[in-house]
Amino acid sequence: MSAPGTGVPRARRVPRVLVLLATCLAVLAAAAVVGVRVLDQEPTVTLLANWTGDDARHLRQSVLTPFERSRHVRVDYQGSSAESQVLGADVEAGTPPDVVVLTGPGELADYARKKRLVPLDGLLPEGRFGASWATPLDGHVYWFPLKADVKSVVWYPGASSEREVRAAAARPGSWCLGMGSGATSGWPGTDWIEDILLQRSGWQAYDRWARGRLPWRSDEVRQAWRTWAALVGAGGDRELTARALRTEYQDASRLLDRDPPACTLEHQASFVRSAPAWRDARGAYLPSAALIPGARPSTAGTWEVSGDLVALLHDTPAARKLVRYLASTGAQQAWTARESGFSVAAGTDPAAGAADGAAGSWHRSLARTLLDPRAVHCFDASDAMPPSVRDAFTEATLQFLADPDRLEGLLRDLDRLAGDRSLTWLPSVCDRDP
Repeated sequence: MSAPGTGVPRARRVPRVLVLLATCLAVLAAAAVVGVRVLDQEPTVTLLANWTGDDARHLRQSVLTPFERSRHVRVDYQGSSAESQVLGADVEAGTPPDVVVLTGPGELADYARKKRLVPLDGLLPEGRFGASWATPLDGHVYWFPLKADVKSVVWYPGASSEREVRAAAARPGSWCLGMGSGATSGWPGTDWIEDILLQRSGWQAYDRWARGRLPWRSDEVRQAWRTWAALVGAGGDRELTARALRTEYQDASRLLDRDPPACTLEHQASFVRSAPAWRDARGAYLPSAALIPGARPSTAGTWEVSGDLVALLHDTPAARKLVRYLASTGAQQAWTARESGFSVAAGTDPAAGAADGAAGSWHRSLARTLLDPRAVHCFDASDAMPPSVRDAFTEATLQFLADPDRLEGLLRDLDRLAGDRSLTWLPSVCDRDP
């Protein structure tokens, strides 16, 4: 019999009370979680770089995720092969990223002079990076390399003898060359011309030219263009020229996989060794000076190099944490762990990440080259030039490859453009006093 006035048996009322209590507790718990997230939300830092695909995944797994876990800062990463254009648009719109990684110190210098970059004073350990990598500008350092590569190298199948390689270098059809790269098409040609000038005329001439102090119509520069034309068959072999112009730079090594191979040599930065075709061919390298006609014996140990440079655009606590972390030994050597780049930070282990035995010998060798204080390292000249000159240079290589008879007009136009006194030039590009 039920109690007077209740109408509900006591044994059935208890479960309903428990359900109601559990529901209230769940609502309160959810509210508490939301409150904690609002009050203690992890800060976010935005990062723009040029790595996409596998490179972006490597960056996320090896570099960014450890940072997020240890520093409790979320990284909003954007990767674009047209990062210069993306950054320019974002800056104009007033929405630049907090941190950017660019390959061009010339472009960064332009942003620094326009007060778009934050000086890195106090964020980098003193002596961590050499002056050719973290070039002082107006008394401040505005960038440093996250990773670096060597460009003065020629790759060849590991089974080839040096004699065979030298013989192949004299045949234009031996060179794997792809000039395509989206908005930056033409840069493989600038690498060729820069390296030829460096090896034939020495670092002093190279340094003056990269800083706007050696005319494009000088004999040294003019001969570099002509030497490149002779090496790759520009003007003399329309089929080779057409192949180079329509091939993307990342696909050039695939020509090696044809039966028979459509080419056997590639003048390309150290990063290309990770391409499937060169891995399969057990790619080895020679210094480009050994194969460039007219290279001076005195240029032995002189290397063109490049770097992916970190710069700060927004001075926030989260952004400063990321910059400090990217300069740390752990972040620097994370790239070498998969043989995808090198660190030039002082104290870096040249063998870090290299495979055992012959498979990793090229990696250890190039790492030591980058860290060798006796070697001369000169930053990629086009990357060091003001953006307008750099862009005109890359475009000119495409036009020259298609029609070498246009050389004088192209050089005249480049001299005219480089003469603009409003341009920002770096104080040096080589790790020697100019």
